[in-house]
Amino acid sequence: METLDSVNREGRERLYPSLTNPSWLILRKRREMFRKWLAGLEGRELRVLDLGGRIQPYRPLLEGRIRSYVAVDLRRTPLVSIVGRGEQIPLADASFDLAICTQVLQYVSEPAVVVAEIHRVLRKGGVLLLSAPAVYPRETDRDMWRFSPANLRALLHDFCDVGVMAEGSSISGLFRTICVFLVTFARRAFFAACMRVTLVPLLNIMAAWLESLRTESDDRFSANFSAFARK
Repeated sequence: METLDSVNREGRERLYPSLTNPSWLILRKRREMFRKWLAGLEGRELRVLDLGGRIQPYRPLLEGRIRSYVAVDLRRTPLVSIVGRGEQIPLADASFDLAICTQVLQYVSEPAVVVAEIHRVLRKGGVLLLSAPAVYPRETDRDMWRFSPANLRALLHDFCDVGVMAEGSSISGLFRTICVFLVTFARRAFFAACMRVTLVPLLNIMAAWLESLRTESDDRFSANFSAFARK
């Protein structure tokens, strides 16, 4: 079983990624978007559902605003409240003000069923924060889906207020893909570690510089998308 220290460390790296992280750019962008969306969320005592809440990276963004926090995941960790499936959330209707579901839908056979379950357990006016990959190597045999903005809007059709945003432009998507390729396909762990401390930081810095120079938005090769949806 994973220790509390290990899951907290993984959560911190997701929220505040190091420059050696191949996903540095998109994780920073996701944090900015989630912070902005949460700042506009009404209420100081929120009932929160974290679906896929094994490491809960975005919980610190809600500090001082949590009434209750329930994490549902298939894997047991010290942070998981309920071991269960997103397709059958064992909780009552209209139980939550906020649901967080990041990097989960690609692993479930029926993403629409999971989204419907989240919609069910949210109260009227409740909000879902979602993220899903558009471009990424297949990690396991359970890795089934990749998503576009149109996919996500279709999945969220029962919500009354939906916004989908790219976690960075096509520049970020391209450089992130190169970084992931270098680390994933290095033949030995030693070479992968070398890539992380040499080429990956260099490519991340270069991508950030190019992002700062761009004058037009282009997300056709964005690596990841986030969505805000209000019931």
